[in-house]
Amino acid sequence: MNIRGYSDDGQSGEESRHKELAEINLFATPAELRRIASFLNKAADTMQRMGANYGHEHLSDRQPGFDDSPHFVVIASGRADD
Repeated sequence: MNIRGYSDDGQSGEESRHKELAEINLFATPAELRRIASFLNKAADTMQRMGANYGHEHLSDRQPGFDDSPHFVVIASGRADD
């Protein structure tokens, strides 16, 4: 597993490149963590079911209330954009 992300430096995702992160910190409520855990479990199920056809999923597309949060994206390991 790699943890990668973009900085919030005003550039779009197309202009930035993934940077490997040494650590992530989630400042969240217990309810938010449970919704993130549910998203991750469902993403794992979808990834397993779809196999090589799985691309990526955004938390904000699957769980209400994360629209104004930083993008939280699950990408299948081994993808070209990984």
